[in-house]
Amino acid sequence: MRTATLARKTRETDIALSLNLDGTGAYSVSTGIGFFDHMLELLSRHSLIDLDLRCEGDLRVDYHHTVEDVGLALGTALDQALGDRRGIRRYGFFMLPMDDARADVAVDLGGRPFLVWKISHPERHIRDFDVQLLEEFMRALCVNARMNLHVVQPYGAEVHHAYEAVFKGLARALRMAVEPDPRDHALPTSKGVL
Repeated sequence: MRTATLARKTRETDIALSLNLDGTGAYSVSTGIGFFDHMLELLSRHSLIDLDLRCEGDLRVDYHHTVEDVGLALGTALDQALGDRRGIRRYGFFMLPMDDARADVAVDLGGRPFLVWKISHPERHIRDFDVQLLEEFMRALCVNARMNLHVVQPYGAEVHHAYEAVFKGLARALRMAVEPDPRDHALPTSKGVL
């Protein structure tokens, strides 16, 4: 079973998370941040990774700790569920249109964390949510999942569409990368170790 369950508690956040890489995209997400919940639900649904996530954070301070710590926890759970990564496709990519916006996302689950984040949309807020926090989420996700992630969002007039395209594109790229390769059951590297 390619699953993981974890709990992470600090003075700033209390997180309980479980996921199943071979799921159907079923989700139950509650962080106390409506827009962020919506993005995580899209990530689960379009990746087919089942996700059960609860986070109680110090939202009275701001949203930063919750968003970043969810990235840390989700990345750790992905890494655990992938195990030694034997037999996965490793790479995934997707170009996703969302009405007026587009996102191009590429993933490498080769064990070397790196984030390229190029968002063209200049708007900083969706209601009271600072969308720049999503870069912090992605960085924490990459480091803890040991994932190389390139996100380019080249255009789009509506800020919600721009970030929805990013999360759906990430979901589809992850879906491809975590998928078992029917032709290759070895480690997806010529080095012998990831």
